[in-house]
Amino acid sequence: MSINTKENKMGAMPVTRLLVNMSLPIMLSMLVMACYNVVDSVFVAQINEDALTAISLAFPVQTLMIAVGIGTAIGANALLAMKLGQKDKESVNSIAMNGLFLSLCSFVLFFILGVFFIRPYLETQKITPRIIYYGESYLKIITMASFAHFIATMSDRLLQATGRTFYTMITQLSGAITNIILDPLMIFGIGPFPRMEMEGAAWATVIGQIVSALVSLYFNLKKNPDIEFRLRKFRPNPLIIFQIYKIGIPSIIMQSINSVTTYGMNLILGNFTPTAIAVYGVYFKLNSFIFMPVFGLTTGMVPIVSYNYGAENSERIKKTVKATIFIAISIMMFGIAIFEFFPSELLMLFKASEQMLSIGCTAMRIIAPSFFGAAISITLGAAFQALGKSFLSMTVSFVRQLIVLLPVAKLFSNTGKLENVWFCFLVAEIFAIGLSLFFMQRIRKTVLAKF
Repeated sequence: MSINTKENKMGAMPVTRLLVNMSLPIMLSMLVMACYNVVDSVFVAQINEDALTAISLAFPVQTLMIAVGIGTAIGANALLAMKLGQKDKESVNSIAMNGLFLSLCSFVLFFILGVFFIRPYLETQKITPRIIYYGESYLKIITMASFAHFIATMSDRLLQATGRTFYTMITQLSGAITNIILDPLMIFGIGPFPRMEMEGAAWATVIGQIVSALVSLYFNLKKNPDIEFRLRKFRPNPLIIFQIYKIGIPSIIMQSINSVTTYGMNLILGNFTPTAIAVYGVYFKLNSFIFMPVFGLTTGMVPIVSYNYGAENSERIKKTVKATIFIAISIMMFGIAIFEFFPSELLMLFKASEQMLSIGCTAMRIIAPSFFGAAISITLGAAFQALGKSFLSMTVSFVRQLIVLLPVAKLFSNTGKLENVWFCFLVAEIFAIGLSLFFMQRIRKTVLAKF
């Protein structure tokens, strides 16, 4: 597919059809990824509740790893899509190569983290030695073998930026299916594998990421003629790296805030019972069934908005954002219904104890209405990034989670009632949606009105 063909597709195809065309493969692949995340925890829960709690405590570190990988890739994605709109072939190639280079740099960072900082991190939380053992066994493998995660993430975003989202569905499916197959075999020692429990869950994840990275690299090299990968002539380009991180760092910070928030919430919930930490982790696994498709939708939206921003077509930008919000709200309303009416059935997937059911059902029913506001704030946040205004996304996330959510959670925990803590999600989402709408109105008047 040539650049001119993509220009016709992202610049001329009817907006809703284009959005579905770009997003549906990503949404489906992310839905499978959500399934794999849940299946992973379902198998771990069969070991015992301490193992499930350890997975919940590992979540902030994994979130940080995902934040760095996706944030860097978003910067490369948006910048590359803009250069495609401007027909700057040389810059497209350089952005791709520098993006892959930054992925390897990210791996080195997390390898060091895995060697020196995992146990100290776990020991800061109010948990038993057995939970620490489970968490360390899992996280050391995940971080020290994270090269495939970063390469796969960047490679997929390169495919998305050039409009080849169907291939990203295949790459992510291949990794997720590999993980799902290997999980029970390596955790419980089935067939040729020894029983490895938490280490087995980690290795299943890593092997799945390696498969995904290899498939994604193949598609980029063989099926993506818009990018020429010139390894021999490659030199890191400080200007391009700066431009990638100018867009990507706010996204990294924004998603890293999720890591800080999860860590803070674990500390607050741990004051009540370790089971509350397990519930919090399970909640995030389950809500990924709803949120991951929405993230897939907005991922498909980003190159469309970036392309038309480069082409100075404000009308298509507005239509794309409106269509995305409508679809996102529809998905979230379905999620609200599931969480409100079937919380116990969802929790029983994780071999929930009576205490876990009591805490979890209450938590899910209280948190679920916040999904509606999340649909709007997630969509507008992605639009800010696509328009090169990532700082606004970062600001919304910072206010939502650090200024509102954590302090409100701590305040409500002082009542001594665990159920009151969950209301912090509703309060935080009200602030997030208001701030997002305010920023979008400013962009319409100061940026889009110029076209």
